[in-house]
Amino acid sequence: MIRFENVSVTYDGAAEPTVQGVDFEVPEGELVLLVGPSGVGKSTVLGAVSGLVPHFTGGTLRGRVTVAGRDTRTHKPRELADVVGTVGQDPLSHFVTDTVEDELAYGMESLGLAPDVMRRRVEETLDLLGLADLRDRPITTLSGGQQQRVAIGSVLTPHPRVLVLDEPTSALDPAAAEEVLAVLQRLVHDLGTTVLMAEHRLERVVQYADQVALLPSPGAAPVLGTPAEIMAVSPVYPPVVDLGRLAGWSPLPLTVRDARRRAGDLRERLGGQDGTPEVSPVTTAPPQPEAPPTSRLRLRLRLRLRKKPTPAPTTASPAEVHALAVRRDRVQALRHVDLTVAPGETIALMGRNGAGKSTLLSALVGLVEPAAGSVRVGGAVPHRTAPPELVRRVGLVPQEPRDLLYADTVAAECAAADRDAGAAPGTCRALVTELLPGVTDDIHPRDLSEGQRLALALAVVLAARPPLLLLDEPTRGLDYAAKARLVAVLRGLAAEGHAIVLATHDVELAAELVHRVVLLADGEVIADGPTADVVVASPSFAPQVTKILAPQKWLTVAQVREALA
Repeated sequence: MIRFENVSVTYDGAAEPTVQGVDFEVPEGELVLLVGPSGVGKSTVLGAVSGLVPHFTGGTLRGRVTVAGRDTRTHKPRELADVVGTVGQDPLSHFVTDTVEDELAYGMESLGLAPDVMRRRVEETLDLLGLADLRDRPITTLSGGQQQRVAIGSVLTPHPRVLVLDEPTSALDPAAAEEVLAVLQRLVHDLGTTVLMAEHRLERVVQYADQVALLPSPGAAPVLGTPAEIMAVSPVYPPVVDLGRLAGWSPLPLTVRDARRRAGDLRERLGGQDGTPEVSPVTTAPPQPEAPPTSRLRLRLRLRLRKKPTPAPTTASPAEVHALAVRRDRVQALRHVDLTVAPGETIALMGRNGAGKSTLLSALVGLVEPAAGSVRVGGAVPHRTAPPELVRRVGLVPQEPRDLLYADTVAAECAAADRDAGAAPGTCRALVTELLPGVTDDIHPRDLSEGQRLALALAVVLAARPPLLLLDEPTRGLDYAAKARLVAVLRGLAAEGHAIVLATHDVELAAELVHRVVLLADGEVIADGPTADVVVASPSFAPQVTKILAPQKWLTVAQVREALA
């Protein structure tokens, strides 16, 4: 169905091809997973299938890519739209209408389908993706994860023969991700749809793939094989594979179920040890629904984060939230939320898409005004505090890094961040080097991958070293190595006394990093406590190692490795 014949892509101004030697086939009715470290060209390979590369991106494509017999060099994206459906990393750039239902219908209208067919398919897709309650909602009022489901639904309704998906579960909570992957499985198995998908969260998807195509490094030819074959040699692999390598299991398990069947001896070797880490004392806290900032809010966000800070004030608690309620349009986003954040504490806000995580972060940085209750950050009321004053107390890395990035090169972005932060020249650039080794000064931020842009935005905010750091889905688009570098940076900040609050669906990140988990549902806090206590008790939010080694309370492979050593 999809055929790559010795394909290479070189973008204008680049000295070397982004990808080369791409030569493999995706048979009809199979799901092929494209994996590899951040920045190796996975999005470029996907773009070549839909014709976006090179017709939209520019550059030179050598070799041949055919989809259902159509050569993408001679067929532009609109001439492939009836056979290929594409969802990119950024859902907002995908939308062309205002409401959920209109967006699901738009692709079918473009293809001229009959109204009765369109109505039936819209209803089917609303049910498949759990969007029925959101059908009349403006897309701009949805959370990032809800938007991602709408983007996926909008390409499903025309019933394409080929689906191309770039990080389709990156903004989804665990339950929503399982629902989306179940839909893809049904499409592949029951309807013969061909799926080519790139995804960094391999713990979610690798077991569903028929084949895996590994891009090991920039410009290297891909290696194709079964999931077990590729995971045995891949530089990126999920915790279940990491644990299998540590325990010496062969063949390597790809699922929690397979690993649990082999884990008896490992549990005995671990004996009565307990992987539960020591944590800081915790307080109680509650939840919220998320919504992406409007253009006006984005401007306010940029102003708040780009103003030159002054030295941070001394305060016993970086943030205190009491009985907070927030309304966003007609939605009660937060209800009676209490949260106290201590210096040096790292907290994960977790919960379903739309639970209120991003809204709570927005309240802490002053982007939304409470309908009731109070918020204080470093002793200040955020929404009443001028940006130059607030930015010395709190910094936010949003889901959309473009809200913070506006310079033409990485070097210019870093120089501006250092000036705005009053930091020594080179401070931001040193953070970029730590988080993104190999990224050069002259690269335009728009030419970075989604994960690389997020890391650059983090470096921009960290240049000011705010006492309270807020991160919204900070590992979206990051591979495991990049995530490990991020964890090391955040641990260092916490050790220096910085408080960190992150909204995330990444249960493995929470297990690795945070002292405390605050679980939100429908705008309310339903659990607040030490990470091990909260995630072990939650089937949805437990990491893979916890599920494999239960009832022992191990959270990460690193804990197990240290115990065995």
